[in-house]
Amino acid sequence: MQQQYEGYKDLVDSLKFASALLNLDHKSQLHQDIITICNHLVNPSFRIAVFGPFNHGKSTLLNAMLGNRTLPIDLIPTTGAAITVKYGSDVRTRIMLLDGTEIYRSGTEVLQQFAILDGNRQMRKDVASVEVFCPHQFLETGVELLDLPGTNDRDEQDNLVREQLLSADLVIQLLDARKLMTLGERENLRDWLLDRGIKTVIFVANFLNLLEPDEQKKVQNRLLFVAESFRSELPPGFSNLYRVDALPALRARLKGDVAAANSSGLAAFETALQNIVGILQPNRGSVRLPRLQAIASQIQFSLKAKIDPIAIEIKSFDDKENTKIEIKQKAANLIYKGFLTSIQELRDWLTLPKLLTKYQADAAVALAENNFKSWQTNTLKKDLTQLQFAVVKWLYQAYEFFQQERPQDLLIPFPSEPKVTLPSKLSNTDNLSEPGSIAVGGGIGWLLGGPVGAAVVGSISYLLNKNIEKQDEQLAKESYHQEVAKLCITAIEDYFSHFSNQSLSILTEYEQQAEKVISFEFSQESRETTQKRENLQQLQKAFNQLLRELEKAKILSNHQPYKEIPKYTNTNRKYSPQPERVQIYPKKDSGVKQQQENSANNTWTRVKSVSPPPPPKASPSPRKEELEAKFRDWELNEEIARMKAEMRSPKACRQTSPSSQTSKQQNTTQSNKAPNQPKTQAQKDKTTRAYNILGLQTNASLAEVKQAYRTLVKKWHPDLFVNQPQLQKQAQEKMHLVNEAYTILSDQ
Repeated sequence: MQQQYEGYKDLVDSLKFASALLNLDHKSQLHQDIITICNHLVNPSFRIAVFGPFNHGKSTLLNAMLGNRTLPIDLIPTTGAAITVKYGSDVRTRIMLLDGTEIYRSGTEVLQQFAILDGNRQMRKDVASVEVFCPHQFLETGVELLDLPGTNDRDEQDNLVREQLLSADLVIQLLDARKLMTLGERENLRDWLLDRGIKTVIFVANFLNLLEPDEQKKVQNRLLFVAESFRSELPPGFSNLYRVDALPALRARLKGDVAAANSSGLAAFETALQNIVGILQPNRGSVRLPRLQAIASQIQFSLKAKIDPIAIEIKSFDDKENTKIEIKQKAANLIYKGFLTSIQELRDWLTLPKLLTKYQADAAVALAENNFKSWQTNTLKKDLTQLQFAVVKWLYQAYEFFQQERPQDLLIPFPSEPKVTLPSKLSNTDNLSEPGSIAVGGGIGWLLGGPVGAAVVGSISYLLNKNIEKQDEQLAKESYHQEVAKLCITAIEDYFSHFSNQSLSILTEYEQQAEKVISFEFSQESRETTQKRENLQQLQKAFNQLLRELEKAKILSNHQPYKEIPKYTNTNRKYSPQPERVQIYPKKDSGVKQQQENSANNTWTRVKSVSPPPPPKASPSPRKEELEAKFRDWELNEEIARMKAEMRSPKACRQTSPSSQTSKQQNTTQSNKAPNQPKTQAQKDKTTRAYNILGLQTNASLAEVKQAYRTLVKKWHPDLFVNQPQLQKQAQEKMHLVNEAYTILSDQ
């Protein structure tokens, strides 16, 4: 029989777990009901409680059913405890006190000390439970009888009765035929039984034998009306109303008078009771579980009252943190994107083919003219510094935004100045003395002087602008000044080869170090917030677990399970943008890849001879490329500045709400929507004119407005027409209109 009810163990555990999290007062009604129903669900016995006001003969009826004076009876309110009568081989009593003391005695005399009211009609405060064991056939079937104190006497007794009724599978409500269904009895029937899901109730009328025959008929009719007005949930075919004259029945049983016991109504009542129990006992779950619905509903409402405020607070915190993280991640990616673009431009500039194409001729001339140091400072260093600054500025931008590791300066040194050993002259036609080996700083042009020096400089330009493929065949035919020019060119090749390899190696290492700067750590939430989150998870777990167990028991609930609020992403970790997360602007030069591979392998290649590169294909002018780069930088800087403002604005942190996902989607698609339409006619005309200036339809989206603006800036920026005053003035006027139109449309 116990094994049949092991299925309720999980439900009981869920109830107790939820109750513990609610921190209920142990004296509260809800706490008492939870303890009672939990104990009842796993109790294998079928409990029958006798219920009614004091002096209605409850103990007398039970003694008559047991066939002896097992329970204390008197003319005054007697029962001062809930006495459970169970099966035992002989009559004995067990009393448990609140301090854990167990009192175990033969017979029931000990009940006079612990289970009756004292002289002030008060129950004892130290009694936890009272059990009487009795050898009776009905009890041997797994039935327990529960004798309760009388109601309408003391609040303390009423509270005890109300609590114990919840653990009864069948309630016998004893009525006094002389004062049938008083107002207090009707209220108890409604509040203590019906409203709590206790509907397996049998009415037993006592003291009917004390009335005159005519009155007995009237009372019988009233009893039928009471029974019919309360539809007990008993098995079909059984009445919910019986007459038992309790005291005559007890006397008849004590005397062994079967006829008198039958005439008292006891035999008929016992027969019906045993049949009802025989049907309900195997399916007692259908009797017990409905009572749990009201209690479970109270628990769920109490849990929700705790969960919802904490959930709102935690979600607000998570939304705020996630907003900050999203802004920081976007800023990190943008900064890294700008950094990679700038470092790629510098790496591209440092490739040997690019250096030689752009600087070799001027550098060789400067070397021949004894002006290399000045050229290096005023031209090469100036260009390098500008590109270095473009790289480093992104790291300082990251440091300002994230306050992580302070960036280091990008230090790219120049190699030693080139040295050239002049060849011996082949004849005296040049009227030169043997110069021997000299440093470039000594000045080849100055040393040679006159027409020969000028010829060397001229040969440099000549040699770098013609295709020399058969050097070995032509070597003998070259003049002395061409040979010197070739030495200068080769020296510059060596210089730039050394400079390119060393610089690219430094740049690779610098790029790796920069990842520490363009990063941020996710903030660690406070201990208080962590504690609230843990409490919330426990409460939600208890709520969902109880809901699942109620569904298994087929107990309806109007509540839905909670979805756990996710923790804000990557708590207490470090975020660094990775190259695959960042899309950089593509480069057009195919020679860069090979140069990068060379620098990655740290190969210090010495270029012995360089053929001039083929003429470049048609491409945007250097000024236009520079303008596009500036425009890209401007876009990134503008967006980063906006994100900084959002990070510092409390409003940005409060923007996220339970509809944050919707807001995010709206932000994502915002650029695809047309600007808000103006209201007044003047505004409409102004807007229409702005669209026309940008060459757009009036329903163009913000993304199209921005793209049109970019295109026009690249086409009409005044810097493109520096040497064309008339066109530059026209461009300035055009850009004024374009800027004005863009402002009108972007502000709507």
